[in-house]
Formats: sequence, C-alpha cells, structure tokens
Amino acid sequence: MRALRPADALAAAAAGLLLAFLALPVVALVAEAPLADVPSLLGEPVVRDMLEVTARTNLVANAVILLLGTPTAYLLARRRFPGRQALVTLVELPVVLPPAVAGIGLLAAFGAGGLLGPGLADRGVVLPFTEWAVVLAVVFVAAPFYVRQAIPAFEGVAAEQGDAARDLGAGRWATFRHVTLPLAAGGLAAGWVLAFARGVGEFGATIMFAGSVRGETQTLTLGVYDQLGERFDVALAIGVLLVLLSGTVLATAKLLALRRRDR
Repeated sequence: MRALRPADALAAAAAGLLLAFLALPVVALVAEAPLADVPSLLGEPVVRDMLEVTARTNLVANAVILLLGTPTAYLLARRRFPGRQALVTLVELPVVLPPAVAGIGLLAAFGAGGLLGPGLADRGVVLPFTEWAVVLAVVFVAAPFYVRQAIPAFEGVAAEQGDAARDLGAGRWATFRHVTLPLAAGGLAAGWVLAFARGVGEFGATIMFAGSVRGETQTLTLGVYDQLGERFDVALAIGVLLVLLSGTVLATAKLLALRRRDR
C-alpha cells in the first residue's frame, strides 16, 4: 500500500478535524436529547403553539416567495438591460446581510417611526411584533434563496423551445405555463426547498422585528432560545425536530439536483 504524501496527509488530517467538528454538535444534540420522550415533549402545548405559528407564517411567506419570486427570476433570467446586475445584487444582499441588521432594517421600514410605518398606522395597519412581521422577516431572508436558484433554472431553458411554441400559435402566457415552467420546475423546486429551510430556521430578523410572543410570533427557532432557560429537555426535543427537518430538506435539494443533471 502506497504511503500518503505529506501534503495528502496534512489535507486528510485537516479534513478529519473539520468534519469531526461539524459533526460533533449534531451528534451531541441527538446523544443528549431524551429521544424516548421527544414525541411527548413535542406534543406539549407550548411546542404545539410554536408549530402552529411556524406553519402559518411559513405557508404565507412561501406563497409570497413563489408568487413574486418566480416572475422576478424569469425577468432577470431572460432580459438583459442596464442595471440588471445591480438588481441581481440587490436580490442576493439579504443572503450576506447579518440577521440582526435585517431586523433593524425591517423596523426602520415598517416600524412606528420608520419610512412606511406612520402611513400604515394611519390606515390601521401595524406590522411590528405581529404574525405579519414574522411573514415579512421570512420573505426577506428566504426569498433570495429561491430567486438565486430560479434564475439559472430559467436560463437553462433554451429560448428556441419557447419560440417554437409561439410559432405554433401559443401566446406568451401559454408558452410560459406549458413549456418554460415545466422545463424549469426542477430548479425552481430546489430553490423553494432551500428557501423553505431558511425560512423555518430564521431567528435574528424575526426576533428583532416580530419579537417572541407565545402563540403569536414565537416560531420553533425562537422557541429553542426561549426554552433554554426553562425546559432544556424541550429545547433539545425541538432541536432534534429541526435537525431532522434540515436533513430532509438538504437530502431533497440534493436529490432534485441529481435528477436535473441526469436529464
């Protein structure tokens, strides 16, 4: 058996250390969690409230992301115009923006003393520290993950295919619905999966803009933080649930990517 070269040995040692470090918290979480009690802990009223808030807010947020993000991605993928790269950068900015800064930005935009807050308040609309604040926070941080995947998905659909459909008499909407959208569906689904995972795991912007009120704005991620000082076993149970959800989402995204490559 050929001995490893020094450079390969160093790379293997570095990889081993990094992989062990990345795996350790997940292994420790599962090892320390009372696995036999996890189902009953997740059934407690406080956790059910978190689940309901998370489900409601993410359902609405994901609908907004799909409805607004799909035409945005299509426009940025199919049109070349001055300022396009600036718009793509604007879409991507929330990905690298610190979550707390995102929360402050949402408050500056929609809070009582913000840019739009007074005008909304005059119409009886108050957004901060409500479930709608959770929805807006999730849309802000998660939408870029969908749009970033959707742009190359639409770019991967050959323009000639749409042209052929229009030559046969199909209108632009019919061509988009029956040709472009189905062909880009794999990439769109992968982007949505990532956006969903980011939305469920959102913490910083949500706690800044929506707070953490049980039954109103407290999501699963906020609930983990809240339960650390009260019921550590409940926090561990929620952590196990989120690890399973994250693993499922990641596996789904990879499966969709493999299916796209195999076509």
